[in-house]
Amino acid sequence: MATLNISELEQVEKFRNLQLTLRDRWKTSELFDNSEADILIIPSLSIDQGELQKIEGCEHYEERLLFSLIRLRNPRTRLIYVTSVPLHPSIIDYYLQLLPGIPFSHARNRLLLLSTYDSSFKPLSQKILERPRLLERIRQSLRLDKSFMICYNSSNWEGELSLKLGVPLYAAAPNLQNWGTKSGSRQIFKESDIPYPDGSEKIWNHKDLTEATVDLWERQPTLKRVVVKLNEGISGEGNALLDLRPIENLAPNIGTHAERIAAISDRFSTMRFQAKQESWDSFLRKMPELGVIAEAFVEGEIKRSPSVQGRITPNGEVEILSTHDQILGGPDGQIYLGCRFPADERYRLQLQQLGLKVGRKLAEKGTLERFGLDFIAVDKGNEEWDIQAIEINLRKGGTTHPFMTLKLLTNGRYDLSTGLFYSQQGRPKYYIATDNLQKERYQGLLPNDLMDIIAHHELQFDSGTETGTVFHLMGCLSQFGKVGLTSIGDSPQQAQDIYNKVVKVLDEETRSENRDFSAFSDYSFPVVWDEHS
Repeated sequence: MATLNISELEQVEKFRNLQLTLRDRWKTSELFDNSEADILIIPSLSIDQGELQKIEGCEHYEERLLFSLIRLRNPRTRLIYVTSVPLHPSIIDYYLQLLPGIPFSHARNRLLLLSTYDSSFKPLSQKILERPRLLERIRQSLRLDKSFMICYNSSNWEGELSLKLGVPLYAAAPNLQNWGTKSGSRQIFKESDIPYPDGSEKIWNHKDLTEATVDLWERQPTLKRVVVKLNEGISGEGNALLDLRPIENLAPNIGTHAERIAAISDRFSTMRFQAKQESWDSFLRKMPELGVIAEAFVEGEIKRSPSVQGRITPNGEVEILSTHDQILGGPDGQIYLGCRFPADERYRLQLQQLGLKVGRKLAEKGTLERFGLDFIAVDKGNEEWDIQAIEINLRKGGTTHPFMTLKLLTNGRYDLSTGLFYSQQGRPKYYIATDNLQKERYQGLLPNDLMDIIAHHELQFDSGTETGTVFHLMGCLSQFGKVGLTSIGDSPQQAQDIYNKVVKVLDEETRSENRDFSAFSDYSFPVVWDEHS
């Protein structure tokens, strides 16, 4: 890691001292009692903006933390939620109407929505810091002795924002984010003594990548494919697959080292990139800035991508929150599309143990709050799975908002002995979730249109049965035909059936030759014209 100068060290120390105040504050975010808290939500995607733009509709991903509005079921919690552009009012109404037992107006009065009115591709936190008056308004809206800040991921922007506001950030400190990169993850796996694929350290140029890939092949002569990953790629979009099989005549013990160097160097341009927009030329340009690693591709006839989600409290305790089987897509099944909860019972308890080992190592390094740990699991037969760790995410990733939606709606508990989640009514709960229900035919649907469809077909979450669907990323629908959802049931099959019903209804409602809007007349307010119409 880079050496810090005196000024930077002072900032790190100030940030750390401010974070220490979380020990007395953070529990209020977990309780639905009368404890008071002001929670500042900054859903800034403070990552490489070029990588971010590989995700369609990324400008609406600040909506993914809207599950936090369910925290308003605590009648003495106040929320300040800041976005780049204003959120559609019907989206806010949708979340507030999910709150059981809380009058809508009471919850709405404890929510302050602010916006920078800036749609440019810059992290939201940076936009806030560029607007001193907005910064001051946020500060004046908070009871500083009862406040803390939650974000999507922590960077220098969030660190500076925390210090300027005097509000502790409940997340891993910016100077610890290396442990959430591909190379940092591999170091944590090594120190935690858990299995992970053979691979390289961080690499900055074509020549070193060639040598590292050849070294990897020579350590594993039967290797068929290599994954080359941008060190700070997200959702698998920064991955590329290098196929060694066309040059197997140069494999170790057959060809020479020099021949392999020449062949591999030329073959990088033939790699299959997981992101549609990526090419070898663009990948090569990013290498000196972001760095890459080369890693052995895990082969397997029956292969899964499970994950475990944990948390490190301000007191240093490590908790396992959930396990998932991730749903992957893309050219080689490396792009995150969604997840199922919980992970397969044949390995979910093993995932928990591996997650605890990694969490304890991260806690030793000083990290806080959320961590996600992704694996590859290969079926070896006889109910045995070969499980290898792939990467750590020190952010609120794709499995965070579905699980937190379930937890906040039901106020239930996760049982470590079974790896199941039980609602307060004692029912085990299951869900299937996605950020990527996307079809061209959905384009043009406004948030109000989706609300009409939800109401007419009774797709909403039922707080009585604690089953149904919760939608998110609704701002993506009109332009990108994309929406997210979490379908919750009392069994895996019920969750799948609920999900399937949503897809079927959306497909039917957007069938161009059969769109009938008359059914919505009973669910819509009369048109009101303003003086400018």
